[in-house]
Parts: sequence; C-alpha cells; structure tokens
Amino acid sequence: MYETKYHRASTVSDAAAMLKNADDGKLLSGGQTLIPTMKQRLAAPSDLIDLRHIDEIAGIMKQADGSIRIGAATCHADVAANEDVKAALPGLADLACTIGDPHVRHMGTIGGSIANNDPAADYPAALLALGATIETNKREFSAEDFFTGMFETALDEDEIVTAVVFPTASNTAYAKFPNPASRYAMAGVFVAKTSAGARVAVTGAGQDGVFRMQDMEKALDSNWSADAVAGMAPSADDMLSDIHGTAAYRANLVTVMAKRAVAASS
Repeated sequence: MYETKYHRASTVSDAAAMLKNADDGKLLSGGQTLIPTMKQRLAAPSDLIDLRHIDEIAGIMKQADGSIRIGAATCHADVAANEDVKAALPGLADLACTIGDPHVRHMGTIGGSIANNDPAADYPAALLALGATIETNKREFSAEDFFTGMFETALDEDEIVTAVVFPTASNTAYAKFPNPASRYAMAGVFVAKTSAGARVAVTGAGQDGVFRMQDMEKALDSNWSADAVAGMAPSADDMLSDIHGTAAYRANLVTVMAKRAVAASS
C-alpha cells in the first residue's frame, strides 16, 4: 500500500472541505472495495476521508409517508436487522442478508456500495426496482439517473452520498445466484409491486451494470406469478461472459432468479 493521509470527518461539510483540499482524495465508507484495491497498489489516493463516524448520515428512519430513509453510512447488517425495513420492504432486508459474509455486512455501507456501483453489487437492483431516491450533499437523483454504467454513477468527484429513500411497495423480493467464492451476484433479480406497477431489476449479469427487465414488468402487471416470467430472458448479447459463466448461462440465470423472486414475494 502506498502512503496516504487519513482524515476522520465529523460532519458532511467537514468531509466535503477535506476532499476539496486534498490533491487526490477518496471517500472511505465501509472500505470493502477501496482498501483491498489500495493494498494491491491499484489505487493510491493522497488522502482518505473517513465518513463512518458522521452521525447525520447514519441510521434508518420510517418517514411520515411510509418511505424508508437509510443513511449512507448505515451498514448492511443494520439494514438486514431493522424492523421497519423488514415490515415495509422485506425484499430489501433479505437482500442485505445475502451480501458477503458477517464481516462485510458489519463494515460495508449502503452509500459506499452504490457510489462504487460494482456491476455485481446487490443494492443497485433494489434501488432501481423500488424507484429509490439518492440524496447527496448537493442534490437528489432518481435511481434511473444515478447508475450510468459499470462502476460509473452520475456523482461529481466532490459529491457525497448522504442517504437513500425507498418508497413503499406491496410485494418485494430478491433472489440471486452468488459466486461461491466472492458471494457477489452472478445474477440477482429484485422484483417489486409498486403503486406504478411491477418493476424488475437485474444485477450481476449485464455488461453495463444494473438494468430493468421491462418485458417481465409488463407480464407481471397482468399476472403476478412466477409462470408469467418463465419464458422470458434478456438477450445473451448484452450479458457478461467470463470464467465464472457464459453470457447464455447468465441470461438463463436471470430467468431462474426472476421466477424465484416472484414466487418469494407472493
């Protein structure tokens, strides 16, 4: 690991100032991706600004309209265990339970996960399927506008994710086929029956990161059952292909995980 300067921020404005004054600063949340990358000398930030001790971006709150607001510094284990999340959005709680192992779930944060936007990360599927809103120290994004490609988001370099707000949904579930070594999703599907209709989002399988399956959504609007999506799959041309699975294999996994998610949500 290259030499770096460590800073512990106590407020969001404090963190923004530290980032602005750094030559090549990086925000540290859970550190589950950044720290291993630095250990391998694939990243060499001049400064690390630690966000984990900022109270204003931690915690989970059920809002007056029933939506769930999760602070960016909230770890996965807290999302999984929260009673409001389990009652309103059980699919989101179940998703958080599947991330990594206990160490990762107690260190990794929702803000760090979505800001990194790993193509195999779990949370992006939930945000896209539920139509979540991402709050930063500057503005708000819809999930549709936030995720722009593999490892890419609409965030400015000096922008800090502060919270994610999830609207309510009557049916939610997440199913994924994990890589047995990393536990990242080779294909993960989040389904939600929202006031605007069915929404289906896929992570881990697409070449451009998380995406929606609109054909499945239309089918589920007519018939919310696993049978409705049984014959549907994304084009293999748009799927990832690597040593863990071919594009055709991942396309089939999307169908299988969608069926399991719908069945679990009913």
